[in-house]
Amino acid sequence: MNTTIAMKKILLLLPALLVLAVLTSCEKIDKLLTFTIEDSQSVKIAGAFPAGALVPLTPVAVTTRSDEKFKNENTSANLVKDVKLDRLTLTITDPNSENFDFLQSINLYISTDQNDKILLASADNVPTGVNSFQLTPTSQKLDKYVKASSYTLSTEAKIRKPISRDITIRVDSRFKVTADPL
Repeated sequence: MNTTIAMKKILLLLPALLVLAVLTSCEKIDKLLTFTIEDSQSVKIAGAFPAGALVPLTPVAVTTRSDEKFKNENTSANLVKDVKLDRLTLTITDPNSENFDFLQSINLYISTDQNDKILLASADNVPTGVNSFQLTPTSQKLDKYVKASSYTLSTEAKIRKPISRDITIRVDSRFKVTADPL
């Protein structure tokens, strides 16, 4: 009798164990097929912006070179299933003595044409006294943009205090990419 009960318990637990094993395997496979694409662009902000203004900065065209990165990771664009922005950092590179005290908030957008612009990252209360900070990334899928041969970054910034001189900012982005195995 005890053997029959033990067998029934094993048979009931077996499907749950199989499902757990498959899910764990899928997570491990996703980790093996996940990599990052990093990019860096420079943006120049011209002096003479008034305080309180909502300023659209000059859009920056970015050549992705993603096909090369996909090839280096032994995959291709058609196998990429998920792209998310992992991190976006702004750093003032010129003049060295400048900080972000002039900037109140910023929205950074990504697009491949005029009809598909979406929010990429933002910061509502930019910290003062720093020359580098991270924006909050969007949770949207960015496959279309990273798979494209190029995309455009555009910006809306609210100025806290007047900008009296030109400032160069480096935009460092890191995208987390997951591809299918086949």
